[in-house]
Order: sequence, then C-alpha cells, then structure tokens
Amino acid sequence: MEQLENHAAWIEAAIRDYCNGPENTLQGKFKERAWDDPLVGFSSGADPLYEQYKEVVGPFHWTPLEAFGLAWPGVKVEPQDLTVISWILAQTEATRADNRKETVYPAERWARSRIMGEEFNVKLRKHVVKVIKQHGYEAAAPLLLPQWQTRDSDRFVFSSVWSERHAAYAAGLGTFGLCDGLITPKGKAVRVGSVVARLQVPPTARPYTDHHAYCLFFTAGTCRKCIERCPVGAISEAGHDKLNCRQHLRPVTEKYVKANFGFDGYGCGLCQTGVPCEDKIPTEADV
Repeated sequence: MEQLENHAAWIEAAIRDYCNGPENTLQGKFKERAWDDPLVGFSSGADPLYEQYKEVVGPFHWTPLEAFGLAWPGVKVEPQDLTVISWILAQTEATRADNRKETVYPAERWARSRIMGEEFNVKLRKHVVKVIKQHGYEAAAPLLLPQWQTRDSDRFVFSSVWSERHAAYAAGLGTFGLCDGLITPKGKAVRVGSVVARLQVPPTARPYTDHHAYCLFFTAGTCRKCIERCPVGAISEAGHDKLNCRQHLRPVTEKYVKANFGFDGYGCGLCQTGVPCEDKIPTEADV
C-alpha cells in the first residue's frame, strides 16, 4: 500500500507544480494565472461505472481499457491494472467576479480562460503523461488521442467518446447540475482533465451515490439560478438544451470575443457564475 500511496503523491505533486508554473496564464494584458490550485482524484480502470457509461452516455463511450488500448495497442493489460487520474481546474476569483457581472456575453477573463486556459489544460495533460512515462509507466490522455470525437446521441443530442466530467464523477470530484455542469468542492466554474495510466492508485472515495447529489434543484427542488442566468433560455427544469447553448457560443459569442477582445475565441459560463454553486457545493442557505 505504501507504494500505491507514493504513486498518488508524486502524480498529484506533478499536477500541482505545473499549475504553479508559467504556463498557467490568461496571457495578454492579464498577467495572472488562468486557474486556481487544482483538485486531483483517482478512479480504477475496473470501476463498474465505466461500463455503465456505455448505457448512460452511449455504447461508443470508451472504458479506460479501450482508451488505453488505442494509445498502447501492444501492451497487454487488464482493467484493474489501470488508474484514471482526474483533475479539476477552478476559475480564479477575478475571473468569476468579472463574469458574474455579465448578462449576455462572457467577460474577457472568462473568454481567455476558455481558450488560453484550455490550451494550458492540453499542456497539462501532456505533462502528466510525460511525467508518468518518466517513472516507467505507460499513460495516455484520452481527449488527445486522434480517435477522440463527439458523436450524435439520441438521448443527449451529442456526446463524446470520452467524457472527462464523467471520469471526474467516478473519481469522487463532483456531481452534475441542472445545466450539465460538474459541481465540485470548488464549485461549478471549472474545467476538467484526465489521463489513463498503467499503474495502481487507491481510488478516491466517492462521497455520493446520486449523480445529482450536489444540485439543489434535484435534491431540494429549489434554486433554479442557472435557469435565470442563461441569456438564451437554454436551461429549464427539463435540463440543458445543448443546441441552443452551442448556437449562442458559436457564432454569437465568437463574434463578440473577436470584435471586443481582439482574439479568436468564444465562451459564456454565465450559468457557472452568479449561482450558489459557483465556487462550492451549495446548501439551501445559499439560495
């Protein structure tokens, strides 16, 4: 067990150290970091949830074994030999405060975190893979595999073959809200990353059994603040209208970001800010 715990320690240290480095920046006029300190969690490649995702998300959703096999086709491995490493990158207070004031379009900090911040997240995925390989283990970031894609879904309109939010849910890092965002101990104003590796780390405890456990609408029938925050009515008590949401992102916010901030990008995040779950797991007292 000591060896397994050591795996967790150096992996988490690698993620935290990289987040404290110079790549974590909004760039441009904002000489500040894009993301706050990360949360890190682990799930087993043999976790039954990953097989359940083939029913919940779609039959096309990869298990950790399938994702690993695409990257390392010559390596014989069993599901229990794999660990999925997940992390949460939380928006800074400055970014959240700016976006909280907006009612239609994203604040510049938010748009930068969506583009430059995700560029950092890509680098972080590659860095984690590199560090794990340096320790002598095979690893891959499913989202960066050439086979990764989105797929049409009868139930969800469109979904991806590897969902990092679902991996984070399996790792005990959060549950889903009415707007489909992941509500974590650092709130819903976050982005997510993941890597699959052929090493064993004790899974992080999941303090929930319900995939909506942290959303007040589902647990208490209250809140609905994300409905009020959506500028195009893409959120209702029935859930998240992905097509309406996507059409607002592109081309509407895309044109706004280019015209007002001077770079190619897009974003919104209004349903992730100005809501009780913006930066924490909410309670009824927060409504």
